[in-house]
Amino acid sequence: MSDNVIQLDGVTKVFLTDEVETHALAGIHLEIKKGEYFSISGPSGCGKSTLLSILGLLDSPTDGSYVLNGKPVQDLSLSDRARVRNREIGFIFQAFNLIGDLTVYENVELPLTYRGMPSAERKKRVQESLDKVGMAHRMKHYPSQLSGGQQQRVAVARALAGAPAILLADEPTGNLDSRNGEAVMDLLRELHREGATICMVTHDPRYARCADRTIHLFDGRIVDEKTLEENTAPLR
Repeated sequence: MSDNVIQLDGVTKVFLTDEVETHALAGIHLEIKKGEYFSISGPSGCGKSTLLSILGLLDSPTDGSYVLNGKPVQDLSLSDRARVRNREIGFIFQAFNLIGDLTVYENVELPLTYRGMPSAERKKRVQESLDKVGMAHRMKHYPSQLSGGQQQRVAVARALAGAPAILLADEPTGNLDSRNGEAVMDLLRELHREGATICMVTHDPRYARCADRTIHLFDGRIVDEKTLEENTAPLR
């Protein structure tokens, strides 16, 4: 049995606008193993966001296959995609995407409510997740009462609470100052050490170098791949 959480074979994505074809992704082959810390880098417009949308089942490939946790998912219906997304994928967004009129506790609990999870189990998972990111003492606060770094920690807790197969982090430090950005990256490194599988999109080469493996996209293609050892090798 494969230990890949994600496997893409020949994935392409073509957008049609005003009879113009835009090839956002071209022949992507990618494997992410259980427990791996993986990063995707590249310039703006290279296909990073498109690739992450496909990995997160927010979009479908035009061609090619996508196997998530041992199951083909590229041809699922919208409702099945939503169900798999809720159970298998944890999202951490640049803009936090917390709901302003819900408390910290309610924001973390909401995806579990959609699953129909019993109240006692929800409470246990929310408490454990907030404890893990150091935000349990703020569970009754609202997002507007938190700093950006604190909001991103809550977003990480929300992603963790569902015990997903993989955490997808889209520029998780993009809206944070350097101190808070480092704190969030430290948290992701700690989660990885505890066994989490993480796939992160980042523009910041310092953070890309934290990953076990980094791919570089250009014009919708993988043009380079480096391991942690290559990422951290001293310049000659």
